[in-house]
Amino acid sequence: MPGRRIVAGRVDGFSANAGQGAMPVDFSFNDTDRAQRFREAALPHLDDAYTLARYLLRDPSDAEDAVQECYLRALRHFDSYRGPAMKPWLFAILRNVCRAEFARRAGSPTGLVDDAPEHAEQTPLWRDAPETPETHILRQREAATVQGLVAALAEPFRETLVLREIQNLSYREIADIVEVPVGTVMSRLARARAMLRAAWMAEEEQPK
Repeated sequence: MPGRRIVAGRVDGFSANAGQGAMPVDFSFNDTDRAQRFREAALPHLDDAYTLARYLLRDPSDAEDAVQECYLRALRHFDSYRGPAMKPWLFAILRNVCRAEFARRAGSPTGLVDDAPEHAEQTPLWRDAPETPETHILRQREAATVQGLVAALAEPFRETLVLREIQNLSYREIADIVEVPVGTVMSRLARARAMLRAAWMAEEEQPK
């Protein structure tokens, strides 16, 4: 139904508890205070982590496995956590888990992409409009259609679009997560938006 929105990092088409199957099954560490602090810091981002994994891996079961592995790794290294914010830190771990899964799959697109030249780094960050046509598409289109259009994007562009437009991370946070310059993030986002716009227009032209 048109009008569904992507809110707080989750497409409404997903179950409100979509990520609960990815909940690590065993937090039984000897340091119960540490485990409790981890729960309070990390579990509020569980649905967002599942949404990102779902878009990256394009399979609900694989996404649940990836999120569980992410949270177990994060708990294991929680004592060394000093920042950045918890959500980008979790996403960086989750991305590594998902990329390992990409590498395991034969023929997965994990190669280099043709990014913009380095001078894109000089583009002022505040030039990006708070509301773009692509953001409007993501917020207004039927959830299943949006998921399909985004899922069809090549992996570097898909993850950048999801991190920016759905998870609302800053350019710097995305750059830190994917380990590329800010200019590269901006280039990938621009190309992802163009791809999404073209796909949306093609979808609109299909007979109803």
